[in-house]
Amino acid sequence: MNFDELKNQLLARIDTGDLLEVKKVNDLIRLHELDAECDKVIDRDGVSIVIENGSQKFIKSHPSMNEKMKINAQKIALEKSIKFKLKTAPSPAASSTVEGKPKRGSLI
Repeated sequence: MNFDELKNQLLARIDTGDLLEVKKVNDLIRLHELDAECDKVIDRDGVSIVIENGSQKFIKSHPSMNEKMKINAQKIALEKSIKFKLKTAPSPAASSTVEGKPKRGSLI
């Protein structure tokens, strides 16, 4: 994922004069980067790992799996707190026509 492009898109959707909102975007980008690092480690090691403690040997989920869940919860909370600008809706057509003639209104 291109995090610089994501950051630019997010900054375009907020008031960049509000330093708190800019910090939130930067924090969100950092969380996405951490999530990507967790993905790399999980891809390398697998979703489960073998723990050996003396003669004991058992399998447990990769610790990065728990971290991914925490990061995801933080990302969701942060996204909800960011004050995104509303996109402007396109203006409706001035008047609609049917076959070049003005559309007539309904009697009801």
